[in-house]
Amino acid sequence: VLLAEMTVAVGLLAVVLIPLTVGFFKESKQMRDLYQEAVAMEIVDGEMEILATGGVGGIISEGSQPYAINAAAATNLPPGKFSLTREGKTLRLEWQANEPLEHLRVNREILLP
Repeated sequence: VLLAEMTVAVGLLAVVLIPLTVGFFKESKQMRDLYQEAVAMEIVDGEMEILATGGVGGIISEGSQPYAINAAAATNLPPGKFSLTREGKTLRLEWQANEPLEHLRVNREILLP
């Protein structure tokens, strides 16, 4: 009887702990994605402020080009790329992670004077 009771108790623990463990792993992945998105958002917003205040001087050509950043926080981002696009008076800075995290994307647009 004691052996049967212990078997049922272990089974109940397994039924309860397995979904909890899976939930914790999913939550930690979601938290990591949100953190990386927040870091990218801070970098993109800061660079757009610089560009909006007159840092556009060297960006004369229309189209898209890679954009180099010097932010130390970029080391907390997964591999990805920053690109700057100019279409008329619209300037857009975008960061997108490489595969398999291409769902992580941050972009900002401003109108040039």
